[in-house]
Amino acid sequence: MVRVRDPVCGMDVDTETALSAKLGDRTYYFCSQQCLDVYTAPERELKAMQRRVSFTLAGAVAALGLKVLTLFGLVAAIMYFEVVGGLRIYDIAIFVVSTPIVWIAGYRIYKGAYQSLRNRNVNMDVLVTVGVLAGWIYGVISVFFLPSAEAGSGYMEIAIGILAFVLLGRYVEELIRRRSAASIRKLLELQPTMARVVKDGKETDIPIEDVQVADVIIVKPGEKIPIDGTVIVGYSSVDEKLLTGESIPVEKTVGSQVIGATINKTGLLTIEATRIGDETALSQIVRLVEEAQASSAPVQRFADRIVKWFVPIIFTVATISFSYWLITTGNFATAFLALLAVVLISCPCALGIATPTAILAGVGKGAEYGVLLRSGEYVEKARKLTTVVFDKTGTLTKGEPSVTDIKTYNNYAQQNVLHYAAAAEKGSEHPLAEAILAKAQFDKIEVPQSDSFEALPGRGVQCVVDRKAVLLGNRKLMEEQHVSISNLEGDLSALEMQGKTVMILSVDGQAAGLIAAMDTAKESAIQAIEQLKNMNLEVTMLTGDNERTAKAIAEHLGITQVIANVLPWQKAEIIKKLQGEGKIVAMVGDGINDAPALAQADIGIAIGSGTDIAKETGGIVLIRDDLRDVALGVELSKKTMRKIDTNLFWAFAYNVVMIPIAALGLLNPMYAAGAMAISSLTVVSNSALLKFAKFKSYKIKD
Repeated sequence: MVRVRDPVCGMDVDTETALSAKLGDRTYYFCSQQCLDVYTAPERELKAMQRRVSFTLAGAVAALGLKVLTLFGLVAAIMYFEVVGGLRIYDIAIFVVSTPIVWIAGYRIYKGAYQSLRNRNVNMDVLVTVGVLAGWIYGVISVFFLPSAEAGSGYMEIAIGILAFVLLGRYVEELIRRRSAASIRKLLELQPTMARVVKDGKETDIPIEDVQVADVIIVKPGEKIPIDGTVIVGYSSVDEKLLTGESIPVEKTVGSQVIGATINKTGLLTIEATRIGDETALSQIVRLVEEAQASSAPVQRFADRIVKWFVPIIFTVATISFSYWLITTGNFATAFLALLAVVLISCPCALGIATPTAILAGVGKGAEYGVLLRSGEYVEKARKLTTVVFDKTGTLTKGEPSVTDIKTYNNYAQQNVLHYAAAAEKGSEHPLAEAILAKAQFDKIEVPQSDSFEALPGRGVQCVVDRKAVLLGNRKLMEEQHVSISNLEGDLSALEMQGKTVMILSVDGQAAGLIAAMDTAKESAIQAIEQLKNMNLEVTMLTGDNERTAKAIAEHLGITQVIANVLPWQKAEIIKKLQGEGKIVAMVGDGINDAPALAQADIGIAIGSGTDIAKETGGIVLIRDDLRDVALGVELSKKTMRKIDTNLFWAFAYNVVMIPIAALGLLNPMYAAGAMAISSLTVVSNSALLKFAKFKSYKIKD
């Protein structure tokens, strides 16, 4: 039986008896149905929105199907058959289809309009409500009480169309917003839920929330370190790549600092907790991502920006038009039709779908090329982009070391050096050992089994290979074993100056060779940097790795601006500083350590081969691990934004032209509703043209 903490109320619960719910890849446990309902409410609301959209679209398709049936002679005769008093079968069918859609699917919009009016405010919900209900009610009155009126059922059809366009646009917007918020949950899932604490000489597993400062914690090989702390007993190497960007595990001895959520690789560690709860490094990253996402509002539609004056103006114009025609003609029906025409012609369907449809088209087009757009916020900023900041480890580089140089001495050949070094590292899971073994395999060198193997913490390894004493390690190991390396000091220093990790091989007390390894650049990196420079963009490298290694990679790639030795929470601060200088910044990254910077940047671009948290935080995700797609993503964003601008222009141009015509009584409400539908179709069609867009930065991948 395991006890965990309810994420809503904080109570401890048993996993065997508690209520549970699976969200994403993780199962959560709750003490009561009320807590479970609170936690799962957002997911249920999204599914409810999906059901309303599906219901409305089904009704719209049914209404369209009925209209198509009227095109056929015999069926048309049946559909237009008058049952009684001029009431036709077609009108009754449209009434049956539209009634549940208007009153069930549109309920949330009407409720929002009511609450807005109660607060003495007007918003788009009010305008949509008036347009839908006025059209539907007039259609019902026309069909059942004024059978001589023209095409009364058509108004009911238009009510369905309005709801379908508005609900679909809102669902797409909400879906994008929810995906963005998922990054916080992904971050929190990185931390272990339990910690092995030593109390009164006994090891006890307790929830991570119950750990206190100064508690002594045991971490076994392969386990995640639960909190930030200081090593008090033991030696190991810890994989900190996800948080710091360092590709090679960091050796930890007594007195070393460790970070929560990193992975203990080899040895048993005893840690004293120094930072818990909100003070841990992971919690700081979570806070930074939350702050950055909160400060980056979703794309502001043009319609939303002017809603405070647009809606009142429409109602004012409609009221004036109604009053004028009522006074001048004395005919209520004529005046009401003028009012209805104004409301229908201004219904914001085209405005509501201008951004979502363009983004959907951009997402579809990007998927063909391996680029995923996550939000309109980022495409809005792409056209003003000035600076692209790259993480190094796993983004510009492969994220793991490879053998780059082998130097030989004292008559040893390269094959001999690899033979002994690979035998010494056989069976090790250390990245440097894997790099040597991979090189030996590539060169088809047979690797024997070593004898008398001994790992020497902080120095290297010693063993016997083919009855020869073999040492593989650093300077300190050679000094301890009295191996002279004076003749290779020049090569050793030169390789280290290039940012490479160098291992010295000794056989029977004599220096035999140097093996240098480095996290090398991806094949696509040089072309990617060149493409961005050709777009007049400034390129910067931002990394947690040491400056010497960072500059070596940057020089190879043609990057002149390098910022190194940066902690995860400092990356976001540097992005802020660049933004403070007036720059529009894109951040390209792949790791957890990049999440705050990705969220803070004007455009976050995540590598698809990276961590889930990076992909959830990034506004643009590169599906393929190809850096040339960065330029493609920027170009796609700009084209998508141009579509959004064009959509908004035509949507408002249509309103500016048609509203005065409707107010003057020169537009039949049916034609007004039809024109509204045409404007929406124009927006959809314009967005769909993005499907045929061509990209200058795209190059066929080998």
